[in-house]
Amino acid sequence: MLSQKILTLVLLGFATVAAAAEPQKQATPIDRVEVIVNDDVITHNELEKRVTSVSKMLQRQNTALPDRSILERQVLERMITEMLLAQFAKETGLRIDDVQLDKTILRIAQQNKFDSVAAFRAKLEHDGTDYNEFREEIRNEIISARLREREVDSKLVISENDVDNYLSNQERQEGKGEELQLAHILVVVPEQASADKIQSYRSRAEQALAKLRGGASFAQVAAGYSDAQDALKGGEIGWRPADRLPPLFSEALQKMKPGDVSDVLRSPSGFHIIKLLDRRTKDTPVVITQTHARHILIKTSELVSENEAKSRLQEIKQRIDKGADFAEEARLHSEDGSAPQGGDLGWLSPGETVPEFEGPMNALKIGQVSGLVQTGFGWHLIQVLDRRNTDVSVDQKRQRARNAIRTFKSDEAFQDWLRQLRDRAFVEYRNEPK
Repeated sequence: MLSQKILTLVLLGFATVAAAAEPQKQATPIDRVEVIVNDDVITHNELEKRVTSVSKMLQRQNTALPDRSILERQVLERMITEMLLAQFAKETGLRIDDVQLDKTILRIAQQNKFDSVAAFRAKLEHDGTDYNEFREEIRNEIISARLREREVDSKLVISENDVDNYLSNQERQEGKGEELQLAHILVVVPEQASADKIQSYRSRAEQALAKLRGGASFAQVAAGYSDAQDALKGGEIGWRPADRLPPLFSEALQKMKPGDVSDVLRSPSGFHIIKLLDRRTKDTPVVITQTHARHILIKTSELVSENEAKSRLQEIKQRIDKGADFAEEARLHSEDGSAPQGGDLGWLSPGETVPEFEGPMNALKIGQVSGLVQTGFGWHLIQVLDRRNTDVSVDQKRQRARNAIRTFKSDEAFQDWLRQLRDRAFVEYRNEPK
């Protein structure tokens, strides 16, 4: 079934033909379709609006703008990805309502030192940013994060053998205790790409490298060539512990000094170029506060909507408030692997759970049961059983290793998942990108 937007554009197309048949009347320029994405479209006006917005953002960051055609292609590919994610979220029952969105924007405003959303909005509009567009971009970012948690991160398996091998490799590598500030360019290679196509993607990465070697700024080249989610933010991925980088990056970075740019690197995801911006040492805490917690999880899915999951968990919460045993309710109703243990998650260290879970958990007193908490996995009830300060030198080392493995496995798995989502989709360019 065609979307309402496509039908509207088709009708507008007929109107244009009719206008052309009356030479005495001046035809009014109308919008046109740039790309069909499954049953929806991206129009020329939408693309122009986004390109203008991105151009202003890059100028505010003092980043030289890439060629117009290159920037349009980058923005268009980003819009296609956003549309595919939004479509998949809708198909699988994931919704980000205005209440959740408003809470996120309030948090962003506070992080930027604004007392209210109104003041934050005024600043955005003063800088030329359309506030409604900004809201939808944030909604898209939340959808992307939730889908990544649900479809990728929740399915990653990291074995003790993985951790042992990782720690063994780290013992043989230099740079322990370091953090590296990096920027990154990624040219994604589709899963079923032919040899000729792979070579064309390699050539694109080599063109980007040639521009960098010729003195172009990394931010400008990233904006013009990178397929990574941070491309339009200059490609910067921030500070990363040296022991949380994939081996492909670690090996290249061992020989690099701040300011150096790597050669083109090949991974299953595509072709990479990394720039080392800076190095610093880090002090690892030994004593941390751990929380012993349990939870009940009701998942959302194609068959279970957000409202249905929330309603089911609310009924469980009411029973617990009236005296029902938390552990027994978890065994009967929780859809997490911890259900047979009464929802017991054991002792949790900082950073071991997603922020949406950890924040509410940390706010609880011992014995207290939370309200309904939403993460990318579904809806949770959380109860804190105990807290302790403990020396976790060995345990923390293994947990850091586990987190490091999870980080680079997640990055690669998410890129693979996006490629598969794109491969399954119907994407037709009406004006082939340059």
